[in-house]
Amino acid sequence: MALPGRTSSAELQGARAAPVVLAAAATGLVDFIGMQGGDADEIFGRCGIAPDMITAPTLQLRLDVFCKLFEQAAHRTGCDNFGLLFGQQFQPRDLGIWGYAALSAPTLGSALETLVELFRYQQSSSVMRFRREDEKRVRLEYQIRTPAILARRQDAELSLGQFTNLIRECCGRTWSPIEIQFEHPRPAEWRQHTDAFGAPVFFGCSSNAIVFESELLSRPMPGRDLKLLAMMRNCLEVIGTRGETETLLDRIRDAMRRHLPDGAPTLEEIARTLRTTPTAIRRALADENLNLREAVDLVRFETARHYLAQRHLPLTEIAFLLGYSELSAFTRAFTRWAGVSPLRYRDRSLQH
Repeated sequence: MALPGRTSSAELQGARAAPVVLAAAATGLVDFIGMQGGDADEIFGRCGIAPDMITAPTLQLRLDVFCKLFEQAAHRTGCDNFGLLFGQQFQPRDLGIWGYAALSAPTLGSALETLVELFRYQQSSSVMRFRREDEKRVRLEYQIRTPAILARRQDAELSLGQFTNLIRECCGRTWSPIEIQFEHPRPAEWRQHTDAFGAPVFFGCSSNAIVFESELLSRPMPGRDLKLLAMMRNCLEVIGTRGETETLLDRIRDAMRRHLPDGAPTLEEIARTLRTTPTAIRRALADENLNLREAVDLVRFETARHYLAQRHLPLTEIAFLLGYSELSAFTRAFTRWAGVSPLRYRDRSLQH
């Protein structure tokens, strides 16, 4: 569904190679679906791939299909925190070459730097950063950046679980971070997240992140092996992903979505975020026959439909997440876009 007379979000994405991820990130998924009472054949079938595709760790999967697998698994098993639980039991070695490269680093700091440096070969159209917050705290950030993938909560939760387990490989199974941050809204069973990470968990943040003490960075990795590290690095560079470069339009849409909680972004705000000029942004939108307001409306509509599919989110919170100060303003805008009210749209979508 698109805004009447306007370009659809799929058309805005453009015709280019889809982002990919190495299948190693889904190692053990078939068995885990079974443990949660699900039917792996049905879930994989709904995503258009065969279960045996994830048994080849160097195989590239489309990133949207990968995310859909976990969203479908959560839905079909009735386990809303499926990604969280999958990530908590995931062993770093199961990440394949990327995981072994990090585990072979000499210290925890170099292991995390290796993860970040080689991430571009593991997954495309995504970002991973490792930086200091202050003298005592550092943060490891992760975020999918392609605006075509909105349903990515399960991926975020499993990914931070995987990275936390890599740190625990060095610091012990009982180690806990200072805090965990997620970009998605707070889910219904959010207390399970606090228990899983052993730390405060915050939702609706600017990115997904693990925050922990900087003093840990000098700790030696138990499996340090510089020869193996060099070997894994070379292998990953040969077979890893080199996804298509994001277009400016992709980056504009992503920046718009991230600004929404603060209201509809201005041209200048987007330009500052992307470190480009308002003229470049205006030109990119004009190439799609859009002005700024129309582009923001498209992003709001797409994001609103994603949030409305989450039954536990109240309409007032959805309105806030989209940058509306009042529910009535959101209701009027959504009704104009969809032809039905947000409540009616939600009722219809949950019936299917």
